[in-house]
Amino acid sequence: MPPRQPTTFRHTLPVDLKPLLETLYANRSLRHLVNDPLSRCRSYACPEDREVAALIASSFAYGSVGIILKTLDGIFDALGPSPRRFVERFEPKQGLRTFAGFKHRFNDTRDLCALLLAARTMLETTGSIEAYFLCGHDPAAEDVTRSLTVFSAAALAQEYRPVFGTSTIPADSYFPFFFPSPASGSACKRLCMFLRWLVRPDDGIDLGAWTGISPSQLVIPVDLHIRRIARSLGLTVRNQADWKMAREITARLRELDPDDPVKYDFSLCHLGISEGCTGTSGKPCLACGVAPACSRPSRQ
Repeated sequence: MPPRQPTTFRHTLPVDLKPLLETLYANRSLRHLVNDPLSRCRSYACPEDREVAALIASSFAYGSVGIILKTLDGIFDALGPSPRRFVERFEPKQGLRTFAGFKHRFNDTRDLCALLLAARTMLETTGSIEAYFLCGHDPAAEDVTRSLTVFSAAALAQEYRPVFGTSTIPADSYFPFFFPSPASGSACKRLCMFLRWLVRPDDGIDLGAWTGISPSQLVIPVDLHIRRIARSLGLTVRNQADWKMAREITARLRELDPDDPVKYDFSLCHLGISEGCTGTSGKPCLACGVAPACSRPSRQ
């Protein structure tokens, strides 16, 4: 049997990607937002509630959308009308009872309560999650690489004995999954999404709740959809969805919009989430806004 040839990606036509992406951005719809965990954050009017809701919603934004939304609805029903107020008053012992039996894939009751305790500690320490994040942020840096590294390390270094009963986070807990770090090579998809939601201006999708970070410093959240679509559009040549890929895609998008490179993330991601893009030629491609620039994988 002849050796299998590598998959290559190439554009068949020279296409200016920016107008296609701008049109895609302009055509975002509320139907897409309803099918996104960000919708649960927009249900709160107060910026202080939105940043707490965003930390929670982004933390559990992995797996199928239907399961994510069901998980978030259960959490936010328990938190009541003000997530900020609930977190400020959060007591781990009561929380372990309130959320007994909670499960979202491999995260359990302890992980959720540790996350709520982490948010409470951030609020107690600096007054807001934004202020806590800004403690490690360099406004002159190219992007948030160091900021995320410092933020995650600080979050994991908090005291969680009231939840776990031990001075360290138990080895069988998946709580650290909520706070990955670029230093480990992780794409930090959910934390990058958390930042996009809060940092980008309120455009009917993102929230514009934070003002201390420039949108130009954001890094695109890389999930399976963005990985596949970005490769098809020639925004990256990398295979692994890691921090290097996230920065490479962002660098290419920064050439198109230096001030707001991740503005296209929501629209691109929902080509897969809501529009059915699977990375193979088919009917959905006929109406796809970036089809003229898309290079499907071809065997050489």
